[in-house]
Amino acid sequence: MVLFLRALLVLAGLFFVVIGGSFLFYPASQGGSFGLEPIGAQGMSSMRGDFTAYFWVTGCALIIGGWRKSGDILLVPIAILGITFLVRALSLAVDGFYEGWVMPMAVEAIAVALALLGWRTFASAARGLPSDAPL
Repeated sequence: MVLFLRALLVLAGLFFVVIGGSFLFYPASQGGSFGLEPIGAQGMSSMRGDFTAYFWVTGCALIIGGWRKSGDILLVPIAILGITFLVRALSLAVDGFYEGWVMPMAVEAIAVALALLGWRTFASAARGLPSDAPL
C-alpha cells in the first residue's frame, strides 16, 4: 500500500511539473487552455514566472514527499492546492459557473486527498505507528 501511495504521489508530482514546464516554454498556448490571455511582455512574464513556480513547487513537493516518505513536505502542496480549491469554490459562488470548472477542481481535490493520505501515512510510520492509528 505504501509503495503504491508513493508511486501515485510521484506521478502526481510529475504531472504538475510537466504543466509548469508548459507554462515556461509555451505560456500563451498553455494560458489559453486555462482561460488566460497574456497582454504584452508583462503578461507573458507573469504567466511564465507565476504559473511555472506554482506548478513546479507543488509538483516537486509531491515528488520529494513521495520519494522520501516525508509527510512534512507534503504540507506544501496540501496548502497550495487546498487554498486554490477553496478560492475556486469562492469564485464559483461570486462569479458563477463556467464551462470546464469541474476538471481543475477535481484534480486539486484528488491531489490534496492523496497528499493528506501520504502525510498521515508517512507521519505515522515515522513514529512507528500503524497508518490507521489516531494522530
